Amino acid sequence: MITVIDGRVADPDAGLPLLARYGHFTAMQVRDRRTRGLDLHLTRLTAATRELFDVELDTELVLDSIRAALGTDLTDVSVRVYVMEADDGPHVFVSTRPPVDVATEPRSVKPVAYQRFLPHIKHMGGFPQAYHGRLVDAGGYDEGLLTTPDGLISEGLITNLGCFDGTAVIWPDLPMLHGITMQLMERALESAGIPQERRPIRVPDLRSYEAVFLTNSHGVVMVGRLEEDTLKLDDAFAARLLGLYDDVPWDTI
Repeated sequence: MITVIDGRVADPDAGLPLLARYGHFTAMQVRDRRTRGLDLHLTRLTAATRELFDVELDTELVLDSIRAALGTDLTDVSVRVYVMEADDGPHVFVSTRPPVDVATEPRSVKPVAYQRFLPHIKHMGGFPQAYHGRLVDAGGYDEGLLTTPDGLISEGLITNLGCFDGTAVIWPDLPMLHGITMQLMERALESAGIPQERRPIRVPDLRSYEAVFLTNSHGVVMVGRLEEDTLKLDDAFAARLLGLYDDVPWDTI
């Protein structure tokens, strides 16, 4: 793992500061030194920095830090950009890990009764998600769906949820993290003339949709199973949806 702090490569053994508990981040997949939705990542980081620290983010420092992490030899990699508190204020940290490609087979999901604090911010408070994620994984499922106590779905543990009712794409109508890939797909769906709307989605509703899918920094993947129940999968819609994602342009960093 390579770590960059404010544009400078840190000691390989330093990692991220253990005392940095307050902050936020964004995650992206980089291929050939490009990523999708770079403008959206910078907008996310800027807005969260303003809200959490009441300062303006230096986006050029962010870009310089990513470039420093990539160096001259990394082209395909997973990148995380953190803005975290230190004794003298917030700093930009960038870490790299091996690249991750989106799954190609439909995923299995399990409801989890939990809602994130400040869900619109991709913040550092990830312990509850990690805890529930371990339980979901131990049960043999690929992802957990976060629900209210009465079963309304907001988002996944590390994903956004979308559903297709045969005509339109339906997104949950609850506070959530407005994920970068979700935003990219909203743009793509609008350009393709596919209607979209926000609507309350309960866990049992998933069985009635023609297709269900997940989005996150890895990409877009269909959902094939809700606990032990097989969900419908409209192959034509799935092919169109995945094709729209494949056509999303890449931005040079």
